[in-house]
Amino acid sequence: MRKIPYLIAIGSLMYLATTTCPEIAYAACVLACFRMDPGIAHWSMVKHLLQYLKGTTSTQSLTSPIQHPTNHLFSNADHRECNNSSRSTSRYLIKVETGAISWSSKLQGIITLSLTEAEYLATVEAGKEIHWM
Repeated sequence: MRKIPYLIAIGSLMYLATTTCPEIAYAACVLACFRMDPGIAHWSMVKHLLQYLKGTTSTQSLTSPIQHPTNHLFSNADHRECNNSSRSTSRYLIKVETGAISWSSKLQGIITLSLTEAEYLATVEAGKEIHWM
């Protein structure tokens, strides 16, 4: 693994996640956790993520102009995605006019008992971000 450019690829993915591709932010952050001692499986996941990005080059990005500008707030959660801690992941995306201005994807602070509860927590996090703005 010493000859494989894992850190360079992770740096590039993190740059893309913060500038134009917020949908890969969670995957890039998880892969960055293994930057000190990556394995072959991690490199395979990096290559898979790069292939995903290559396949989406012709699609409209979240930051490109659209014909009818609107304001949107999207929030979502899964239930117990993390096998190690049994916590759910909250995600939100805030768009104003033609561009994404804020997004997040992170593990929730508590273990939820249902998908509904996880969704409520994700919505609360998105609402706190809107209130702060």
